[in-house]
Amino acid sequence: METLYTTKRNTFDANPPGEIAPVTVIGELNVDLMVTGLTAMPKFGCETLATAFETVLGSAAAIFASGVKRLGHAVNFYSRVGDDDFGHFCLHALHDKGISTGKIAVSDASRTGVTISLSTRSDRALVTFPGAIAELSYEDLPENALDGSSHLHLTSFFLQRQLRPSFARLFRQARQRGMTTSFDPNSDPSEAWTSDIWEVIREADIFLGNESEALALTGERSVESAAARLAAEVPCAVIKLGGQGALGVAGKQSVRVPSFPIVPLDTTGAGDSFDAGFVHAYLSGGNLRECLVTGNACGALSALKAGGTAGQPTANELAAFLAQHQSGRSTIERKERTP
Repeated sequence: METLYTTKRNTFDANPPGEIAPVTVIGELNVDLMVTGLTAMPKFGCETLATAFETVLGSAAAIFASGVKRLGHAVNFYSRVGDDDFGHFCLHALHDKGISTGKIAVSDASRTGVTISLSTRSDRALVTFPGAIAELSYEDLPENALDGSSHLHLTSFFLQRQLRPSFARLFRQARQRGMTTSFDPNSDPSEAWTSDIWEVIREADIFLGNESEALALTGERSVESAAARLAAEVPCAVIKLGGQGALGVAGKQSVRVPSFPIVPLDTTGAGDSFDAGFVHAYLSGGNLRECLVTGNACGALSALKAGGTAGQPTANELAAFLAQHQSGRSTIERKERTP
């Protein structure tokens, strides 16, 4: 397969056949309190019923880490939790997924972050108590944090207040080691989208954001112009469009792929599962279209189950899903090419 793109910095060759690139994730860790099956979003002063409730592993960083681990990658995960029930829950959940917890700081002076996820079939709202999410700093990381890894993924820029000033530095250090990098900023709760994020974008190889984030960040009115604006600063810009698929721009390539025809149960974490699929395909030598299709597939499978990790596929499950939808996908793409 052809490599994804040639960057302004280096040409990244596909990994040798059979080699699964190890991935480092540095980021936030919290529990998700999942309220699902809502027919409408709650309103102040009113009571709304749900059909299910679960406590699950949360955070964009952990959901991404779980996704790439399921797809076969070794994962080094650096984070911070409190020495409390929610922190212990996170550690046990990661252990059960085969992700080492030895690089996660546990502090009796911290409280583990919590996100309350209110989910309908079409959308969700999140309420987050940051806690230890905001406390992880560059100084907490060992000097060899990037050793033995081929790729670095960073996320939740605006929630990680202590680590935030060091995002660009970490990407530069990764590049100096010959690693590739990806960045999903997630939303800005303050909606300020301060300019310091652009330094991070310029240091990354792949930008991964959803439609509302990309439009707010760039100030553009269309996803096409937002993607072009981002691609002027980063070698590959990807905008996740939910039920409308995904758009990617890398150099002179601009590729848009449709979504898979599913009926979602819960979209919490689907974007992070998309990221895991995209990065997996990229590290396997996929081209831009293949990476987008793989990301869409992983996001779709995630949305079929409640929580961010329960529906994440193994490599074999991903291949089966793609094969199942291949004939329909080919029909769609033929129609797209028809004048």
